[in-house]
Amino acid sequence: MKTRTSYFRIGIESIDLPGKEPMSMVGGSYLLQVAPEIYAGPAAYGALTGKRGGFFTGGGELAWRKPLLTNLVLETGMYVGGGGGGTALVGGGLMLRPHVDLNWKFANKLSAGVSASQVRFPNGHIKSNQLGLTLAFDDEFVYAAPQAIGRLVNTNRRGGVGFDRITLVAGSYRPDSGVRDLAGNTYANTIGYTGFRMEQQLDRHWFWGIESGAATKGGADGYAEILGVLGAEYPVASERLKLGARLALGMGGGGKLSVGGGALAKAGLYAKAQLSEDIYVALEGGLVQAPNGGFKARYGTVQLGMDLDYPSFQTAQRTIRGTEWSASAQHYLGAARYNGSRRSLDTMGLKIDRAISGPAYFSAQAHSAYAGEAGGFSVGLIGLGLRSARTSSGLSAGLEVLAGAAGGGGVSTQGGAVAQLMPYASLDLNQAASVKLGLGRVRSIKGALNSTVLDMSLSFPFGVPGK
Repeated sequence: MKTRTSYFRIGIESIDLPGKEPMSMVGGSYLLQVAPEIYAGPAAYGALTGKRGGFFTGGGELAWRKPLLTNLVLETGMYVGGGGGGTALVGGGLMLRPHVDLNWKFANKLSAGVSASQVRFPNGHIKSNQLGLTLAFDDEFVYAAPQAIGRLVNTNRRGGVGFDRITLVAGSYRPDSGVRDLAGNTYANTIGYTGFRMEQQLDRHWFWGIESGAATKGGADGYAEILGVLGAEYPVASERLKLGARLALGMGGGGKLSVGGGALAKAGLYAKAQLSEDIYVALEGGLVQAPNGGFKARYGTVQLGMDLDYPSFQTAQRTIRGTEWSASAQHYLGAARYNGSRRSLDTMGLKIDRAISGPAYFSAQAHSAYAGEAGGFSVGLIGLGLRSARTSSGLSAGLEVLAGAAGGGGVSTQGGAVAQLMPYASLDLNQAASVKLGLGRVRSIKGALNSTVLDMSLSFPFGVPGK
């Protein structure tokens, strides 16, 4: 097994929109050391207070981290992402955030400090300089070379980011009587949504995680949410049936939902049944509310989950499972807009693939627009892929069948549900990286979006210990 130094970082700052309108923004990133003092990884930002609930961007960050004293660390870096929403003036959606941070390291791998940054949308109307606060947690990224995939190892260490399970979620929000959208209309029907959760056990009962979802029906296309989760579950009669409770806090908005500045809270109860050693299903019901907005609803979900690993407090024989992270750039040809026009747009995104069995793998993807006058357009996809064996020259081919939610930026995705078929070819650059070229099709289930999609991805395969 190998390790790389890594860290989670969250930050909060208040930026000035045109007209001196304030908007507090929360950001999160997970950065891996790629060279001495150099770190890179995915990052995302979203609105928390103000009037722009639904403002989200996703992308990547490159940072330089330099210790100045024993406990004082200087960090400077650049975030590049795509997104928008909340009717903010973001143009095509490209966001740049250069920053300089000064952090003090405490015990237990925790550090905190101040950040000076600029948030700029080069093809929009937002440019703001501000100070903010940061909190970081040092970690280790445990992995294996791709050549070790399939081997057995005895360890109690989690691999990769460290999540023990992933869950696919489908459900609906039923807004309370009298709740209105931003246009002043009441809701005649439920709002359907899909998403996924990733969770890690803290002990045998308590867990934490993150969840993300987006609207797929009910006229709320463009609505998305991302939340942090704390929960507990206990067995009933046997370990195969459990009852649990979850509390989630985070950000949501878009799709004309009245969420104020974007803060969102959820609380729910669930029953979970283990179908096999690795697969489980669950039913959940609860309440969701925007504390500084008018949105309030009951929700219900059905869930299908997979246990990826044993909790770290258990020493067990683990199998090295294939995993791949990819940075993606996609070009939509003639994407249909609500105003009747068709115009191409560009997105940047992150793909995470996990081997299931043989050539099959599970894929979760998120993409956001950065060009094409579609700022705020985002796509979340989940599905299955098949990949051929590599030739002696490192060539392979594959096919992904994906479904999920898309919306925002004026793109016609009525309701939000979309499906995508993506054939691709892959070429290994070396043992640690490959490039993929794909030519596929994305289609809205009810909207006018029906476009050819060109994809270019830089992929990084590795192995992680798991079940």
